[in-house]
Amino acid sequence: MLVDRNGIRLHVEVSGPDDGAAVVFAHSLGTNSHLWNAVLPLLPAQLRLVRYDLRGHGRSDVPEGPYTMGQLVGDAETVCDALNLSDCLFVGLSVGGMVAQGLAVKRPDLIRALVLSNTAAKIGTAKMWHDRIAAIEADGLSAMADTIMRRWFARNFFGTPAMAKWLDMLMTTPEDGYVATCAAIAGTDFYTPTSGLRLPTLGIAGGQDGATPPDLVRETVDLIPGSQFSLMWRAGHLPCAEDPQGFADLINKFIVDTGHMKALAN
Repeated sequence: MLVDRNGIRLHVEVSGPDDGAAVVFAHSLGTNSHLWNAVLPLLPAQLRLVRYDLRGHGRSDVPEGPYTMGQLVGDAETVCDALNLSDCLFVGLSVGGMVAQGLAVKRPDLIRALVLSNTAAKIGTAKMWHDRIAAIEADGLSAMADTIMRRWFARNFFGTPAMAKWLDMLMTTPEDGYVATCAAIAGTDFYTPTSGLRLPTLGIAGGQDGATPPDLVRETVDLIPGSQFSLMWRAGHLPCAEDPQGFADLINKFIVDTGHMKALAN
């Protein structure tokens, strides 16, 4: 389905019962909603599972950039409101995790628990992101593909046939959408707002993540009192791609710990 936000169409996929407890998924830079394909079948069938393509990615529109994090958070808010969601478990990976933090601050009625995977309150520096934008605008996304793959994947996964579909996902991401989203990340520092959050939170990090190392993820998760942290030692930046069962196991345990499926009935 398509959800409209101020003339921008966002592609959304929904599965599971309409009255199920909702879990919303926001993907990383350079991927799309198919990032979660192998994870969703491993979650309880009673859940209402919602995933969407960020603007500039997948089958969503690619409006002119640069984007701001406020726009990306507003898109997530629009998706949730269009589906009449509330008290969701929101799973965000990388830039999707930044969206999760921003949405939890802006609309606490929408989110009762967070999974912050391979993300941080601030990722990199503005200069780093603007240098990446300049490089892509000069030479194209393909020139950075190898570097990005090495940041994304653990050593025993990089270069294997299983990596091919993720490389293809990156290369089919619209370059305009990619660089516009880089600009949104460059301008984001959520340390102060995230430190004010008070809700159940699970942080997930990859032991071989070259984009958001474990210490960075843990530093962000520790801003939220009572949070949990799990390290997937053998995974990189996309643990749901490298080890979907291990990733799903963490989410399923968190669902039990937070009573998420029971919350709807109470």
